[in-house]
Amino acid sequence: MGTVVLAVAATVVVGCERGSSTGTPPPTTGPAKAGCPAVLGRARAAVRQAERTDPAWNGPTTGPGAVPGKDVVYVAQTMTNPGVAGTARGVQEAAKAIGWNVRVIDGQGTPAGIQAAFSEAVALRPAGIVIGGFDPHLTSRQVATAKTQHIPLIGWHAVGSPGPNEDAGLFTNVTTRVDDVARISADWVIAHSHGTAGAVVFTDASIPFARHKSELVKQDLAACPDVRLLAEENIPIPDTSSRTPQAVSALLSRFGDEWTHSVAVNDVYFADAAPALRAARKTGTGAPFNIGAGDGDPSAFQRVNGGQFQTATVPEALSEQGWQIVDEFNRAFSGEPASGYVAPVHLTTAANSGGATTWDPPGYRAAYRGIWHGRG
Repeated sequence: MGTVVLAVAATVVVGCERGSSTGTPPPTTGPAKAGCPAVLGRARAAVRQAERTDPAWNGPTTGPGAVPGKDVVYVAQTMTNPGVAGTARGVQEAAKAIGWNVRVIDGQGTPAGIQAAFSEAVALRPAGIVIGGFDPHLTSRQVATAKTQHIPLIGWHAVGSPGPNEDAGLFTNVTTRVDDVARISADWVIAHSHGTAGAVVFTDASIPFARHKSELVKQDLAACPDVRLLAEENIPIPDTSSRTPQAVSALLSRFGDEWTHSVAVNDVYFADAAPALRAARKTGTGAPFNIGAGDGDPSAFQRVNGGQFQTATVPEALSEQGWQIVDEFNRAFSGEPASGYVAPVHLTTAANSGGATTWDPPGYRAAYRGIWHGRG
């Protein structure tokens, strides 16, 4: 999919600036002449909610007590993926709290490596197996073997939506909703720009999940007529380091100051965009203001905190999701259904990160301990 340009005329908001480098700009004063006042108001409210750092725990508070003495294997797509590794650490921490053993097997990021890691996991005959960040259909033979051995499988980002997935052989899949991630990313662009952005979307059309996310982002941006989609750049994630700098240089040459905001399906695009933006004498805290609709790995937090060509990220609560995986296994071992819990989206900027390099919301550890140890 090549670059797509929509020639849509922009209407300027009277009395507004483009936006600041962190947080959400305050509401404008005076008569608004933007084409989407209702959308702008909703976007601002959604962003304020997503930026909260003290949300009340809205996950499970009841469930089965801890089933003792279980062994779980976490099959990782690759432990060099910060999202996969962060979730694995959450599973290990939660397993210690519930009294289980966890072994992590690294698939090394290749189909053959992932299949070999999964085969090794099945051979260990554990109580449960985590499919960490890869499509179960890639390992259909191993999934079938696990099913015949009555080993429950729980995915993390294994399929595109949260919850049980019989087709993929999953007791449940733990992830945020892609619709929510896409919407809050678009809402942030609308709110930050006062509804007047010139936007670029970076995606990887070879990955159905990523392509779907970017399509949703474009749909949500289109809710505001004065937000112009300047271009969509299709760059496979494995090629970001080689192709993103050239693409960014071309975009700067083509659009200049019209390019005010970007949304990428993964934060990594902005790590690779930085050299080209720096060479064009762009400041790390100025336009284009960039948001990653991705996992929110530590390097993304560092760019956001340091004002290095990324203004916001939509991070997954990786540790919390690791604890949820353990709780879901405990429900499976107890003959109960999956919890159905889906974590709400969070939006991180330098203004609300507190200097942290991960999103670790409050409340979940105490809640899960209470369930497992008879207080839920």
